[in-house]
Amino acid sequence: MRLTLRLNGDRVRAFHVALAERLSRLPGVELGVDARPAAGGVPRSAEALFQLETLIHRLPANGTARRVPLPTLASHARPSAPADLTIDLVGDVEPQGRRVWRLAYDGVCGEEALLALILAGRTPLVRLEQNGATVAEGRLGTEYHGIALASFQDMLARTASLIVAAVNGAARSPLPVLPEPSSEASAPALPSATKLGVRAAKATARRIVQQIYHLCYNAPHWRVGWRETGGKDLYELRAHPQSGWRDLPDDGSRFYADPFPVLHRGQVTLFVEDYIHRTGKAILSAVAFGPNGPAGQPKPVLELPYHLSYPFVFERDGEMWMVPESGANRTVDLYRATAFPGGWVKEATLLSDIVASDATLTEHGGHWWMFATVRDGGGAFSDQLHLWSAPDFRGPWTPHPKNPLLIDIASARPAGRMVSRGGQLLRPVQDCRRSYGAALGIARVTQLDDSGFEQVVETILNPGAGWAGRKLHTLNEAGGLEFIDGSAMAPRWKQAKNGTTQGDGN
Repeated sequence: MRLTLRLNGDRVRAFHVALAERLSRLPGVELGVDARPAAGGVPRSAEALFQLETLIHRLPANGTARRVPLPTLASHARPSAPADLTIDLVGDVEPQGRRVWRLAYDGVCGEEALLALILAGRTPLVRLEQNGATVAEGRLGTEYHGIALASFQDMLARTASLIVAAVNGAARSPLPVLPEPSSEASAPALPSATKLGVRAAKATARRIVQQIYHLCYNAPHWRVGWRETGGKDLYELRAHPQSGWRDLPDDGSRFYADPFPVLHRGQVTLFVEDYIHRTGKAILSAVAFGPNGPAGQPKPVLELPYHLSYPFVFERDGEMWMVPESGANRTVDLYRATAFPGGWVKEATLLSDIVASDATLTEHGGHWWMFATVRDGGGAFSDQLHLWSAPDFRGPWTPHPKNPLLIDIASARPAGRMVSRGGQLLRPVQDCRRSYGAALGIARVTQLDDSGFEQVVETILNPGAGWAGRKLHTLNEAGGLEFIDGSAMAPRWKQAKNGTTQGDGN
C-alpha cells in the first residue's frame, strides 16, 4: 500500500519522525511524506511556554514535541505514483476521489487544536475520519494534568498509536458512552500570541509558587477503606454506602494502596501495595482481616529491587497465585505462594519487554484473558488497553490481533478484579480524566472474544461525602468484605521526617 503522511513542514516535531518510522515498518507499506508548509500551527508564544515548563518541571529535552529540522524526514520520499491512502494531519487535503483519513481533535484539525483543548482543561477526543465516517477514535489522557508540554507530548504519542493501529487493520470499537460526557463538540480557540504570552507569565509564576508549596507542604497520601457489605456491594449499590468506609491505619512512614482481598481456607487476607517513604518504592504486604478489621499491621510478603503494586491474587488448582504490577521491570510475572500469605516464588514471566499497568486476569468463553494498559512510544500509562488470551493462566499468552482494543483515559485502565453478575461480566475501571485514579467506573463487558472487545460504562463513583479525599481508585471484595482506595493531601513534613516522599500515583 502506498501511504502518504501529510504534515506541516514548518512545524516538524519528533512526533512526526517517530510516526513516520513506525508506519514505514508496517508490512506492505510504502510511506511518503507530504511536508509542504501549511497555515496554522502552535504559535511561538506557546513554544516559549513549553521552554519555561521544561525548566520549572525538569522535563526531558528529547520529548515527542521537540522541533526537528525538515531534512530529518528526507528518507521518506514521496511516492511517484498516487497514494492509496493519505493521512491528513493538517486538514487541507481534499479527497477528490482519493482515500483520505483526516485527523481531528474534538472535530478540529491541527496540533493547535490539541493544545487549545489541553489549555482549556478538556479531555480531547481524537478521531480519524474518512468522508465524515469514523475510522478510529480515542479519548486522550495524561498523568501530568496542569503541565501543558507534558500533556501535549503524552497525547501526541498516543495519537501515533491510534494512527498506526488503524493502518495496521485494527478495527476500532466505538468509545464507551460515559455518564459524564463532554458538553461541547468543538475545540476552543487557541488564545492569541499576546494572551498566550500573558498566560505563560502568569502560569509560570503560579507554578513556581505551587512547586514551592508542593515541595514544602502538601503531598498525596494514599489510603485503603473497607467495610462489611451485608450482602450489598458497590456493584449492586452503584453508590457509596450510607455506613461509609473505615480506614486501614498506617504509621505515617508509609501508605497503603491497591487493596486485593482473598478468601483462603475460611480466612480473608488483604494484600496491599506498601509504599515506604524512606526507600522511595513499594513492596507488597498482607494482613489477616475479619469483621472487626485487620489483625495487626500488614507485614511484608514480597520485596524486589524495583517498585511493586497491584497484587492481583487468586486461587487455582489448590494453589495461591499472584500477578503483581512490575512495570518498572518491564515484565508481567506470575508468582506462587509456598507459605501463604508469604513464600512467593516466581513461576513464570508471562510478558516481557513491556510497560504494562495493573494486569488483571479473568476466565471467559473458555479462555483466560489478561487486561492491562500499555505505554508504548511514550504517552500516558493509563489510556491504552491491550488484551492477551491463553488456554491457561500460566500461558502462553497471545496478544489480541486488534491491540490496542481501546484508547480511552476514562475507562481503559483496570481497577480491580472483574466479576460476573447475572451472567454478565462487570469490569471496574479507572476514570483518569481529571487526574490519575481520580474516579472509579463500573463497566459492563458486551463483547470479549478473538474478534474484539466492547464495554459500556454504566456507573462512575467519585470521592466526596462518601469517601473523603481527591481520588477513588480500586475496588475488590472477598468473604463479605469490600475494599477501595484513594488519596488525600497530607503535610509533607510528616512524611519527610520518615524519609523521602512520593508522587501522585502508584
